[in-house]
Parts: sequence; C-alpha cells; structure tokens
Amino acid sequence: MLTIDPTAKISPLADIEASSRGTPITIGARTMIDAFVKIKPAGGSGAVEIGADCAVNSGTVMYTGNGIKIGDAVLIAANCTLAPTNHEFGDKAKRIRDQGFQPSRGGIIIGDDVWLGANTVVLDGAVIGQGCVIAAGSVVRGELEPYSIYAGVPAKRVGARGE
Repeated sequence: MLTIDPTAKISPLADIEASSRGTPITIGARTMIDAFVKIKPAGGSGAVEIGADCAVNSGTVMYTGNGIKIGDAVLIAANCTLAPTNHEFGDKAKRIRDQGFQPSRGGIIIGDDVWLGANTVVLDGAVIGQGCVIAAGSVVRGELEPYSIYAGVPAKRVGARGE
C-alpha cells in the first residue's frame, strides 16, 4: 500500500518495493526521494511514514521491519541505512538466515527538523528527538535528546544546537 502526496517528488530511479504483507508506505507533501533510494519491505510489517518537506538523498536504504516514522522537515544525506529489524542468531545449529527475526525494539522514530549525515546507520529502537543533528558515519540506537548533536559509533552526544 503506497500513498504518495501529489506534491512529493520521487525520482524515477528510486526503488520503492511493494510489500507482500500490505505494509503501508506513506510519503508526505513536498518530500523529495532522490535517485537510488531503496525502500524495502523486510523483517516485519511495520509502516513507513515519511512526513512533509523531507529530503531523502541518493543511496539511502530503508527496511520496513518494525516500522519507521519520520517527522517533517527531516534531511537524510546520501547512503544512510534505516534498519528497524534484527536478525535472530542465537541458535548456532541453524544458519542465521533460517532463524528469522528477533522481537521488535520499537522500530525507528525520527522527530521533526532532524539532519542525518551521510552514511549514518539507524537501528531498531532508535528515537531521534526533534531538532537533532547526527554526524556522518554515526550509528544510532536508543533515545537521543532533542536539539542535540551526536557523533560516533555508537552515537554519543557532543553538543547542542545553538551553543
């Protein structure tokens, strides 16, 4: 189920796959999805909601997993990965690909007015507060304070906007 606001701009080179489970994917007003962005239903049936006035740049991959909710005016730089899913790996007698997925950690929630730098990875259970800035190459998990600046692997608070 794909719903795209008529004012959104989706590159013809973007790849938004249909879900066999009927996972809803919604793209808001005036949002831009660039070439080579991939939205892939995998690892669960969580909805993907992208708000208004967002920009998702080339090479970004979003797995539906346990769901992604992106607020308004969010900027996602090139080659980011949003992965709200976790492979099970506990049974060493089975191949990882045969074990399915772990329970949800809550999906991914990104507040309004957030910037994700290039090559950022956002994992299941991440809650990125409104106004956050995430440095390029960071790995985000857990909850991030609003209007804060984060960097690193894993991402740690290194400052605040306006300081």
